[in-house]
Amino acid sequence: MLRAFKADLHIHTSLSPCADEEMFPGKIIEQAKMNNLDIIGICDHNSSENVVATQKIGHKSNIAVIGGIEATSQEEVHILALFDDLQELLSFQEIVYDKLPGFNDEKVFGKQLIINDNDEVTGYNCRLLIGATSLSLQKIVETIYLLGGLSIASHIDRKSFSIIAQLGFIPEELLFDALELSPNYQNQMSSFSEMMINQELYGFPLVTFSDAHFLRDIGKSLTIFFIEEASIKEIKKALSGKDGRKVIT
Repeated sequence: MLRAFKADLHIHTSLSPCADEEMFPGKIIEQAKMNNLDIIGICDHNSSENVVATQKIGHKSNIAVIGGIEATSQEEVHILALFDDLQELLSFQEIVYDKLPGFNDEKVFGKQLIINDNDEVTGYNCRLLIGATSLSLQKIVETIYLLGGLSIASHIDRKSFSIIAQLGFIPEELLFDALELSPNYQNQMSSFSEMMINQELYGFPLVTFSDAHFLRDIGKSLTIFFIEEASIKEIKKALSGKDGRKVIT
């Protein structure tokens, strides 16, 4: 049966060096439950190593957790890659890792915590997760598509790490499933980006998520999907308006 699912598909854990160290899986699920979310997406920078722990905790609280990565292309554009299947996600992670140079400097960028489903720190990711891969934007989007995932251009209204800020337009060959607006997009958009959204981006489904780096921001911005179940397959149908599925907000 179709029903409304409240979704925030862009949440960082403390694996992302720019996220607050309090962003542990258990605390994220607790905050999501407080905000009456049905689905969350865990999308750390260039890694998915805290996804499984969050999924295990989410299952106990009846919060669906979709695994993902916020990948950074060689053009320094952020792209959300979300997957139903864990093996598809891990395959994408390996592709990203293979093209991600450098090592993290905790004093400069922050810690990159790996956490288990008991909210215990089990290790530290030593890769430079905040950096850009050597993968082109087109290659990333194509890879997500081939692996059966959902590709969303992150926070297109921002002045950094967005496709509009970096390229000034969206190439026709990039088949994004949707474009994400940040929570404060009305305040952040320049007249140029307003023009892009009103003209050039017409026809792409628009969504908005929190991009939470702090617990208080989880669910600050969300999208409601009218779907049958919490899955990428269903969300894709909603974005395409198929079989009665739709995006409500």
